[in-house]
Amino acid sequence: MLEVLGSILNILTFAIGALGGISLLVGGVGILTIMTIAVADRTDEIGLLRALGAERSKILWLFLGEAATLAAIGGLAGLALGIGSCYLITTALPNLPMQLSWTYSALAETLAIAVGLAAGVLPARHAARLDVVDALRAE
Repeated sequence: MLEVLGSILNILTFAIGALGGISLLVGGVGILTIMTIAVADRTDEIGLLRALGAERSKILWLFLGEAATLAAIGGLAGLALGIGSCYLITTALPNLPMQLSWTYSALAETLAIAVGLAAGVLPARHAARLDVVDALRAE
């Protein structure tokens, strides 16, 4: 029975990991979309910043920071939901051993930020490479 229970738990662990991977992919696509729209909407601001002397690297880091912030907020929301669910399950089923690993929580938040940075690279590079004159003409 313990062997069967172990195999069932392994399958559940794999399924939860697959769902987490899909969630990261969807979150990355969402951040990519949001950042692409942000670059398109703020083209004139980018042009103004460049005209005032901001380097391309500053524009790049500005948008990468925004992408990382979006991902961090999403990761914290997911962690809050997970921690809340864990406490709820522990309260409802006190005999079910549930424990939180703060190491894995920190690793999950780091992974969320890394996905946000990866998703924000293309829009940030696009923003940094905008021509100043064309960006100032945009409306």
